[in-house]
Amino acid sequence: MKRESVLARLRAAVAAGEPVVGAGAGTGLSAKCAESGGVDLIIIYNSGRYRMAGRGSLAGLLPYGDANQIVVDMAAEVLPVVRDTPVLAGVCGTDPFRLMPVFLDQLKAMGFAGVQNFPTVGLYDGVFRQNLEETGMGYGLEVEMVRLARERDLVTAPYVFDEDQARAMAEAGADVLVPHVGLTAKGSIGAGTALTLDEAVARVQAMRDAAHAVRPDVLVLCHGGPIAEPEDAAYVLERTEGVVGFFGASSVERLPTERAITAQAAAFKNLPLSGDEES
Repeated sequence: MKRESVLARLRAAVAAGEPVVGAGAGTGLSAKCAESGGVDLIIIYNSGRYRMAGRGSLAGLLPYGDANQIVVDMAAEVLPVVRDTPVLAGVCGTDPFRLMPVFLDQLKAMGFAGVQNFPTVGLYDGVFRQNLEETGMGYGLEVEMVRLARERDLVTAPYVFDEDQARAMAEAGADVLVPHVGLTAKGSIGAGTALTLDEAVARVQAMRDAAHAVRPDVLVLCHGGPIAEPEDAAYVLERTEGVVGFFGASSVERLPTERAITAQAAAFKNLPLSGDEES
């Protein structure tokens, strides 16, 4: 699926007054269901696999596997079952064992329509983050990955965590910007520490404004932290200007799965038995 046709579809949705919705998928079934629900983008990255294995999404930032290879493996499960929705690959742009131009060409040849920067060092802070930047594994490599992807006519939908990153990604050619306001809260493995919704509104708006000052055509979606349910996204969209949708991974995949399986299992367990038991 070509970049311009994907962007035309997204802009048409916005023009029609519909939010753009991106959904993370950790399994083929999740991708099929998200497509049936009408999402505009499907994104697969290593945390999707860990999340659906019952682990927190931050497992994707820990040394449990080759993030980029996991995405390649997941592609064989997801790409064949998605009919008409653009699928983006989560790319670890700081991976020192990939020739990034070659890897991006590989992803495009496999059928991916675009990329997102995940795992991302943007989720690290403090001295550890400073040391990553000082030792050649910083966020700038993710910006460069997005620039290379844009050169290859791939849709780019990077996570950003502050205004400087929003400006940098817009300058690199990002098509869709996703201000990230923290690990998604709620559910059995969601974060317990999160911003308030009003704090999220202010953060998302600041990043949107920074990006639009560089390129007014970039599409901005909110994501993460307290924005976990449709009503949370509605709260943010109603109180921001120029934010045109929502990207959810745990919100679209993990939380509904937790509720549905728990309720279904309980419904079976609560079935009454009739007749006498055999002695």
